[in-house]
Amino acid sequence: MPLTFSALVLFVLLAAAFTFWYNGADVRETANRIAIDACKRRSLQLLDGTVALAKLRLRLDSAGLRLERTYVFDYSSGGGGRASGFIVMLGHEIQHVGLAND
Repeated sequence: MPLTFSALVLFVLLAAAFTFWYNGADVRETANRIAIDACKRRSLQLLDGTVALAKLRLRLDSAGLRLERTYVFDYSSGGGGRASGFIVMLGHEIQHVGLAND
């Protein structure tokens, strides 16, 4: 059975979608570790146990065109109250970690 052009295009699109998803999962795991570490260093409690993707955009820098992802997370400083933090990742690199009390 010969490979048609439409089948080839579909295969390439599926491979690109899988790569995008897999890369995003890897970056999210990195952001999770960063959030856990940031909370531990400041004796804070990470609430909900994970980060959530808040923003995704393309950004051009010296390394070329890369995805910038902003993740948000909630934490508490002693059981009471809830504050929000964020992590900005450019590709697989940490750009910024922010907490409400920084």
